[in-house]
Amino acid sequence: MLRAAWMAQELLGTFGTDLGEVALVPGTGGVFRIVAGDKVVWDRKEDNGFPDISVLKQRVRDVVDPGRDLGHADRRDASG
Repeated sequence: MLRAAWMAQELLGTFGTDLGEVALVPGTGGVFRIVAGDKVVWDRKEDNGFPDISVLKQRVRDVVDPGRDLGHADRRDASG
């Protein structure tokens, strides 16, 4: 739950009012799912774990505001 709360805070800090809401829904069994509109942005089971925050922000951006520049989150590392 702490990781989910931190990621929610990061998304709100980056996208602010462009997001209609950020909701944390408690569950069991390791469920971690991010949905924007009707599109699943990240699913822990399908995507094999938790996302790096930069990857999550890119995926959310691609749904919410594709033209937005995420600054350092859009830069690839030297291996990329």
